[in-house]
Amino acid sequence: MKRKLILEDGTTLIGTAFGSERETSGEVVFNTSMTGYQEAISDPSNYGQILTFSYPLIGNYGINRDDFESIQPVIKGIIAKEVCDFPSNWRSSMSLSEFLKLKNIPGISGIDTRMLTRLIRNKGILKGAICSADENTGDVLARLRAMIPSVDAVKQVSTAKPYPSPGRGKNVVVVDLGLKHGILRELTNRGCDVTVVPYHTQAEEILTLSPDGVLLSNGPGNPEHVLEVCEMIKVIQREVALFGIGLGHQLFALANGCRIEKMLFGHRGSSYPVKDLTTGKIIFTAQNHGYEVTEGSVDSATLSVTHRALNGGSIEGLVHQIFPAFSLQYEPEASPGSEDGKQAFDRFIDIMNEQDGKVEQHAETY
Repeated sequence: MKRKLILEDGTTLIGTAFGSERETSGEVVFNTSMTGYQEAISDPSNYGQILTFSYPLIGNYGINRDDFESIQPVIKGIIAKEVCDFPSNWRSSMSLSEFLKLKNIPGISGIDTRMLTRLIRNKGILKGAICSADENTGDVLARLRAMIPSVDAVKQVSTAKPYPSPGRGKNVVVVDLGLKHGILRELTNRGCDVTVVPYHTQAEEILTLSPDGVLLSNGPGNPEHVLEVCEMIKVIQREVALFGIGLGHQLFALANGCRIEKMLFGHRGSSYPVKDLTTGKIIFTAQNHGYEVTEGSVDSATLSVTHRALNGGSIEGLVHQIFPAFSLQYEPEASPGSEDGKQAFDRFIDIMNEQDGKVEQHAETY
């Protein structure tokens, strides 16, 4: 069955339908990963987006039970050059198209994704719709241009109630802004006793859990839509170790006087090179974000830049000059992508241990 992709600038592309049959609309973005489509599809940071895979073939290893980053995908649709209907992998339990039908997510294939990626790189992120080939283009364009971007993306993907992920190590509270399961896996692998709380949980409530550290997760949308989280950060960073990832990094920056701006087309992929300014080493990172810390807005008396992207030089890491707090724009848990960044979780553990040592030393003094 034929299907159309219509962009707000009037670009119209004809392709083949797969997945759900429903019409959909959202922000059209592109992801450059060569593998890991299952993790990308289930990443809560993709809320409200139609995801274009620039790699020409997806679906070739199917869908399995282990590689989900959330239980319920929140993307609006998928655009691909070619989709494999008969996957070959020992872990595969169904095809990509079967999974998308199950989750009511539409897709369109047979699209020149290289051309579409270049268009987005030149014009920026565009609103788009996937619809029937018979749909009137003018009517779809009118709906697209009237579409108002969501301002409650984090609310839509955050947990409604706290829940535990038990362990016997450090007591870590994770603030769910759109949490990927990969973050929980890394904390669990290090023995942490984790409690996941909703994004709007106040500092006083978090501190009643007696955490050794607080982790601000990744998530979707504009950080300025959840400024209430910044008020919590201002209190927490004075009390316990703090680690921000993705959206958590941006909110940590906002809470400490930085500005945030929307990128032209964002960073979405699994092999972005980043330089660690503290060691001089280059690591390859997974990234999925459309906003960044504004260059020149960092007050060096409060924050120090620790990491920079080699492609464009954007700020990828910050550390507080006084409090035991740091953040990373990239996704250190990968899922998918290079595992170069996973040492950041070890650093978080080290900081919590250092803080415990200071408390013990203080207690011995008295």
